Amino acid sequence: MTTNVLIMAANGQISQLVEQRVLNEAQFSDIHLTLFLRNKDRLADLANNDRVTLVEGSLDDLEDVKQAVKGQDIVFVGTVDHTSDDRQTKNVVAAMKDAGVGRLIYTNELGIYDEVPGTFGEWNKQTIGTGLKTALESDKIVEGSGLTYTTLRLPWLNDKDVKYDLTHKDEQYVGVSGSRKSIADVVLRIFADPEFLKNDSVGIADPDTQGMDRPVY
Repeated sequence: MTTNVLIMAANGQISQLVEQRVLNEAQFSDIHLTLFLRNKDRLADLANNDRVTLVEGSLDDLEDVKQAVKGQDIVFVGTVDHTSDDRQTKNVVAAMKDAGVGRLIYTNELGIYDEVPGTFGEWNKQTIGTGLKTALESDKIVEGSGLTYTTLRLPWLNDKDVKYDLTHKDEQYVGVSGSRKSIADVVLRIFADPEFLKNDSVGIADPDTQGMDRPVY
């Protein structure tokens, strides 16, 4: 039985890592990907793949999102909502509820729950502090949506190999940095088992970076 997965912001680095693993690993051979992005020419190398549908659109446009969401089983949003009114998050939630699509994976930022300790936590707050308010509101919208959701609170990212610990909403964040491959791995674990991390907001980082006061690139 085919599982239909929609990846929004499909040209992002994490999204592309997810896409390549889905298309190249046998355990995901029953997944059909719908890839939603502003300019589908950016993924032209996938245009002739019979397991891929490319869709142009904007997360800022509710009608675009509604058209993409129809018929999907899982939606992964591979970008953080930086809009001042969280309209991208609102559009995704509204479209999924309208279409009866229940499983959402949404990316967000570390620090929205003041869960990052120490010197690094203070540095992080000062560096991205202006965006934390809307990022927190995005997570609250997802949590209150009635959908089966997982929020991924991302660390400062690098291109190292897969290695990560998970922390939950009510736990202190462990680590300061993590790899894009690690984030993709968590997404794929949810594709393989949609019950994994359901209705949770999780932190993801390399535990070897715990206690550092700046990101590791």
